[in-house]
Amino acid sequence: MTQRIICSGFGGQGVMLIGQVMAYAGMIEDKEVSWLPSYGPEMRGGTANCNVIISDEPVGAPTVNDADVVIVMNKPSLDRFEKSVVPKGSLFINSSLIDKKSDRDDIDVYYVPANEIGAKLGNPKVANVVILGAYLEKCGVIKQESIIEGLKKVLGEKKAKFIPLNKQAVEEGSKSVK
Repeated sequence: MTQRIICSGFGGQGVMLIGQVMAYAGMIEDKEVSWLPSYGPEMRGGTANCNVIISDEPVGAPTVNDADVVIVMNKPSLDRFEKSVVPKGSLFINSSLIDKKSDRDDIDVYYVPANEIGAKLGNPKVANVVILGAYLEKCGVIKQESIIEGLKKVLGEKKAKFIPLNKQAVEEGSKSVK
């Protein structure tokens, strides 16, 4: 089983973080993984996306053109990557920032008010982890427990205090698409 994922948004929305966390979680579960970041020179506010592949078999190339899953955090990302989702694939849209609906009827589309859920949790910066929770609920090939372990690796000791909030964000994201 191989899953090809594109995560995209503005720099500063945490798309690189969720890609890294997915890759770490895959490694924790002894899967083959790749994570390929791509971002503009602006960093915060510029475009940012990453390709993640999680597989039971060796990964040949880290690039994703035809994605099983696309996670978009802003409208320019939706405009750019919606067509990359393969038929019967999944598209996760941050409906807090994107009011446009998908034109596709051959894929599963999930509208997740990620920023609003993050704000209700007390920190809108966890919107990326909220939408990651929605992905895990609907089509994740990795377990929630592995994501939490991956978060510990990516955040490190200095930011370990944010793990409980991020765990809540995963759970609320999951609930939003049940």
